[in-house]
Amino acid sequence: MVLGLGSGIFFSHMPFYRLHGMALTSFRYFPGSIFTRVTRALGIEVQWHKFKDPDKAMAKLDEILAQGIPVGLRVGVYHLAYFPKEYRMHFNAHNLCVIGKEGDEYIISDPIGMNKNRLSAENLKKVRFARGTSPPEGRMYYIKSTEHYKPLTADMLYKATLKTCSGMLGIPFPMFGAKGIAYLAKRMRKWEKLYGKHGAAMNLAQVIRMLEEIGTGGAGFRFMYAAFLQEASEFLNKPEWNQLSMELTEVGDLWRDFSYHAARFFKKREGIILSYDDIADKLEVISARETEVFRKLENSIKRG
Repeated sequence: MVLGLGSGIFFSHMPFYRLHGMALTSFRYFPGSIFTRVTRALGIEVQWHKFKDPDKAMAKLDEILAQGIPVGLRVGVYHLAYFPKEYRMHFNAHNLCVIGKEGDEYIISDPIGMNKNRLSAENLKKVRFARGTSPPEGRMYYIKSTEHYKPLTADMLYKATLKTCSGMLGIPFPMFGAKGIAYLAKRMRKWEKLYGKHGAAMNLAQVIRMLEEIGTGGAGFRFMYAAFLQEASEFLNKPEWNQLSMELTEVGDLWRDFSYHAARFFKKREGIILSYDDIADKLEVISARETEVFRKLENSIKRG
């Protein structure tokens, strides 16, 4: 429900924006956008801070934790001590929640795992002020007030869902939304000519990593949004949304199939994928299916 209310599902492939030297492919909106949209829709007041001084950033964190308020932080993951080594990269837009402090250790709730984690003050300060692209600059945020909280309504869900459909269907540039998936396919067919075999392989690895490792933005977000549609169909008494939920689940399966075969191709293992054209064919099918699902979803709202 939060993902749907936050209009969080998206797609973009931006050759002009580089991450680790390769074109950025994203399966969701910018980190923090879902949280911002949901709290705004529900009338929840959130306080945000960023800092230049690491000591002041840590002091402010301690001040808010002492009030019993959980605090969200934006951090870099490369030096995050409890992160699995295979997930550590120079990525500075990871979000975690600090839920307490004992002695010199902070108690962390992180979406990367089911268990609570602990970080020393020194390590937490380091990841809060990680260097590189889009440094987090000690950013922190927390719920300041729920005085003006508004219960969930049908209008909220329709508005958020139309925003999702607009992002997936209505942006007049080829690299965004469902047509952005076809745009990636078109670019992928040219990768070996543009970048050579090694460069093409690195670009494919980047897509797989963004799809499977950095968050759940690929197949995972499709499954989550499908769950939202199922739940919203009951709330709104719109049975057709339950059908669209099943259709989007099938699209999630297509993304997983793409990821599996693309990874085998990257690792040069035998399989049905023999070229970048074969991988691009799968993306074009996904593009058409996502266009169909979100067009039906948009029309179901406009019909009333």
